[in-house]
Amino acid sequence: MKKIVKILSLASIFLAFSANADIELKDNSEIVGKWDLHDEATSLTAPKKHTDTEWNIKPDGTIDAISTDVSGRISKMEITIKYSIENGKIKKQSRPGKELYETCTVVEKDDKNMTLHCGYFFFLTKK
Repeated sequence: MKKIVKILSLASIFLAFSANADIELKDNSEIVGKWDLHDEATSLTAPKKHTDTEWNIKPDGTIDAISTDVSGRISKMEITIKYSIENGKIKKQSRPGKELYETCTVVEKDDKNMTLHCGYFFFLTKK
C-alpha cells in the first residue's frame, strides 16, 4: 500500500510539472500590444499583490511601462526598457538605463491573458 501511495504522489508531481510546461515564443508578434499587468506574486500559488501597471510592448524591442503607485507615494511613473526574444523566452532590461537583463519565461498564454515568470510571476491581461 505504501508503494502505491508513493507512486501516486510521484505521478501527481510529474503531472503538475508537465501541466505548467513553459511556452516558447517564436517571435515578438505573439506579445506585441498593450497589456494590463494587474497582479504579481512570488509563486503561482502565493497570494497575489495588486499592481496598477500598463505595458505597451512594441515591435521595435521596447516596452513602455506606466505605473501608478497603489500606496499613493507617487502619482505616475513612466519608463522605457528594452527587450528581445531569445530561445523562446523574453530577455528584458531589469533596470532602465543599465544593460542588466533578466530572462522571463511565458508560463501560460492565451488570446487575452499571459503569465510571465521573471523572478516574480506577473499576471497580465491584453487591453
